[in-house]
Amino acid sequence: MAMFWNWHQRRCGPITCEVDNLVFRDKVSRFFLSLIRTLFYALVGCLLLAAGFAWFFMTWEPDRKHYPVRGIDVSHHQGEIDWQKVAQNDVAFAYIKATEGTDFKDKAFSQNWRQAKSAGLAHGAYHFFSYCSGGADQAVNFLETIPLTEVMLPPVLDIETPENCPDEPSKETILREVSAFITFVEEATNQQVLIYVPEDIYLRYLAGMGLNRRIWVQSEWRTPDYVTDWSLWQFSNKGSVDGISGNVDLNVLAEGLTLDRILR
Repeated sequence: MAMFWNWHQRRCGPITCEVDNLVFRDKVSRFFLSLIRTLFYALVGCLLLAAGFAWFFMTWEPDRKHYPVRGIDVSHHQGEIDWQKVAQNDVAFAYIKATEGTDFKDKAFSQNWRQAKSAGLAHGAYHFFSYCSGGADQAVNFLETIPLTEVMLPPVLDIETPENCPDEPSKETILREVSAFITFVEEATNQQVLIYVPEDIYLRYLAGMGLNRRIWVQSEWRTPDYVTDWSLWQFSNKGSVDGISGNVDLNVLAEGLTLDRILR
């Protein structure tokens, strides 16, 4: 503003200078006030827009008309769960982590299993696949942990990002060990294994390999398209459900699929 003032001082005459100065100061003040107001409104608009986007991404979910059957998947990371509240919160089924690799057993599995069953929820178990150990040995760990005599949703093999194995397994080796796990588990449970696999892992290891099993896909904010005939869709890993503190994975069954059909 001082720059404008000095420039004007050099241009005004001895008689009109005082009046002109007052007018000029008023115009400059109005200009800067208008500029500040405009910048303020622009900042508020940007903040509101950012809040709107954040709200959309935090609350977005698939259309309930097409995907009415909702479920969750949990592990010990969710802590203590009030399963009665969960069952009253539009949750029809739950997948519960049982094991990982050849020796890890989820410490919350037994309690989560009993209480999900008591709450009347359809429930099943999943095993987190390790790239560093054999599929048959992992199947033994899983089968020793789950209650084989109970009615349950199809067992799930969760295949995600590879660990840092001493020797990185080839695509063929991974497929062989996945197949070994599936063979052992299907023989013991008399149910077809369902495979949970994100897009990058599916395209890297399983696409076109002839592994003819139902797929549980993962995709946020859009309908998954890397598998055409999928059975379950995990659409959020930051969901909120009554009875669970913190975030939880949210899922839906494929359009037209029912829990009765998936049990067959």
